[in-house]
Amino acid sequence: MAGAALASQLWSLLDEMAENEPQAYRRFQRQQRAEAERLCAPPEPHLCLRARPTGVVGRPLFINVCGWKRVPAPKAPTDPTPISAGPLEEVSGEGDLYSIIDIAYNPDVLRRGEENPEKMEHLIHLTLKFVEERCNLILSDLYTTESFKLKGSLETMQQRLKGRRMPTPHLSQNTKKELTLDQLLHTMEAEDCSNVPVLLKDENMTHSKVHLIEEISSTEMPEKLSTPVYEMITVKDTNKKPLKFELKIELPKVSSVSECDLQISKDDIIIEVPEKYKLQLDLPELVNEETTTAVFNKGKRVLFITVPVAKPDP
Repeated sequence: MAGAALASQLWSLLDEMAENEPQAYRRFQRQQRAEAERLCAPPEPHLCLRARPTGVVGRPLFINVCGWKRVPAPKAPTDPTPISAGPLEEVSGEGDLYSIIDIAYNPDVLRRGEENPEKMEHLIHLTLKFVEERCNLILSDLYTTESFKLKGSLETMQQRLKGRRMPTPHLSQNTKKELTLDQLLHTMEAEDCSNVPVLLKDENMTHSKVHLIEEISSTEMPEKLSTPVYEMITVKDTNKKPLKFELKIELPKVSSVSECDLQISKDDIIIEVPEKYKLQLDLPELVNEETTTAVFNKGKRVLFITVPVAKPDP
């Protein structure tokens, strides 16, 4: 329930801002739209490297170096350079046999490399060292920059880079209710990549000018949970007073009741299936949550919930 309480507090603060500080509220909306566009932008190919792993005869390694706005840019020149990487895959077809891996940097990092050939050469060197350590390979010192920007299809590259998800942020049990809007927004964001261990550094540079690369664990946004199809019937007595609510919820992607998280209070019901569904219903009458029953039909994949209306105090 901590997440629901946090969301409720966030909406309250937004309502308060809209009423008391309309200009700040509009500025906040613009910032959020810009951030949404950044997070939803797909990775784009920038250049393709051809490397040769030692000890592997006739099988080159193609490294697709991409720009992706979801990957943060380093905050300062001496800070680690965040990097996102897809899995190493072997490809065979039409007599061709090669390996391929996708690497993504913030577009600003690649733009600075285009403006300064030395920076680009340095970035490529660090990329090759990163691939060596990540994939447990030894690459030849010789590499070539291909005339094409991307090996393989654009859709496949984007799917590989988007294949992993950001870890779900955890709220401390001691989280105070008196949080500011800025604190609430940061609490609900994914973990900052600055906590990820540094995987690679350039050993040839002096300590004061060390450039580091760090890998961010993932950059894919969690999928939006679907609202399941449901039907709620009010059962009444002879005096047409409500006795109970019967709720029928269709969950075609659920195979076991153990996947469902059901929360019932006196005035609402929340059903959540991680990464699949979420349904929150406000009940028209106060109910007795202690006597509520739920039955899941595995064959039809339907959840039936019976919620008795609370009896009025004598």
